[in-house]
Amino acid sequence: MTRYGILGFGHHAVRRLLKGFRESSHSQLTGLWRRDAEKASANAREYAIPLVFETPEALCASPEIDAVFIASPDALHLPHVLMAAAAGKPILCEKPLGMNANEVALMLSAAHEAGVPFGVAQNFRYNPSVERMHQWIAEGRIGRPRLAHAQFAYAADHSPRQWIYDPALACGGPIGDVGVHCIDALRYLLSDEVTSVTTLAHGDTASGHVESYAAIGLGFASGAVGTVTVTTRAAYRSLVEVTGENGVIVCEDGLTVDHPVELVLRQNGSIVESISISNEDAYSRMLDGFSAWIQGRGEYRAPGVDGLHNQRILDAAYASWRMGTREEVDPTPAA
Repeated sequence: MTRYGILGFGHHAVRRLLKGFRESSHSQLTGLWRRDAEKASANAREYAIPLVFETPEALCASPEIDAVFIASPDALHLPHVLMAAAAGKPILCEKPLGMNANEVALMLSAAHEAGVPFGVAQNFRYNPSVERMHQWIAEGRIGRPRLAHAQFAYAADHSPRQWIYDPALACGGPIGDVGVHCIDALRYLLSDEVTSVTTLAHGDTASGHVESYAAIGLGFASGAVGTVTVTTRAAYRSLVEVTGENGVIVCEDGLTVDHPVELVLRQNGSIVESISISNEDAYSRMLDGFSAWIQGRGEYRAPGVDGLHNQRILDAAYASWRMGTREEVDPTPAA
């Protein structure tokens, strides 16, 4: 059993990670730290978490913690990753990994020098809906993918994550928050790398210096074209669809873990296959996947290098928005 400590025990930990740990077979939540010490103690009592740490350093150094899960605000990821690496602890970090690709490169270097596994919490790679889409595409059931689209919409007006509109703490608005999930899903589904990015985005009074909705055009190395659309000003939706030369796969709410989703394969305008799939175990499968990886049993689907690829794309997306240009992306692996 791998004993985890969470740095940044907030809304996401309560809403998603607690259930993931409860339902996992090889991953146990043992300790936590959060910026508000009183809330941390209250969380530990309410959710029966054995250990509360006064500082991130204490959590990382504890012999009772085997791996560190970083769920703090984006701007704290770099110092927390460096801290965990220095303590020799395997690291699973929420996305986006950092505020920019230079930060992520420092994380990768620190993890490599310390010899510790470093993964990204891209839980949607463990969604059965995404797995099945990936399988159908790999089997050639729609021919070569030519178009791909992912949309993630949610209403952030009353979000308990008060830091998400603070550019000092957040990588950005919905592009960084959920657009990174869409980008990663399309890269994973197509087994392809993004080489160019073009962005249209808008902010509003509530979002301040970050965007509230955006459309991102992606050029892939294979010649496929992708689009990612995101907003924090609409009801929840997470559409994923891929159009190939011989068919199309559509999954409405394909990234949700809250209810079963319908996965549809069409050819020549007719439904060839339609199945209902539940993603409710995606978080526990992600946690156990990472635990197995650090124990030498198999590979984790979202290693840190994937986080660098995604961060390069985020950097390009924001540069494109601000400068009104098409931005090129380096698809090569990290050094």
